Amino acid sequence: MHGYQLTFFTHQARQHDGLPMGEWLLQEARRLGIRGATLIAAAQGYGHDRKLHAAHFFELSDQPIEVTMALSEADAARIFARLHEEGINIFFVKTPIEYGMSEEH
Repeated sequence: MHGYQLTFFTHQARQHDGLPMGEWLLQEARRLGIRGATLIAAAQGYGHDRKLHAAHFFELSDQPIEVTMALSEADAARIFARLHEEGINIFFVKTPIEYGMSEEH
């Protein structure tokens, strides 16, 4: 199948509807019927503000988070529509890909 790899970048402290943004994205993708998503916690990174974000031993709120999904064009449109409805502005990377199960290839 052809579609997109969609990766959202945020940090642990950012919240929406009382949930960390990464968790909200996972739950929303599941609710929309998107077949899978992965949340990855990173050790450190920096964004457009050039400020270094990192997980510290006693404080994880600044830890960088990625949420990645492989999805169809229709699913990508649905997740972006939900972000727009919720007023969420979040950095993403959207890359065209081929995906599927190895037995189907």
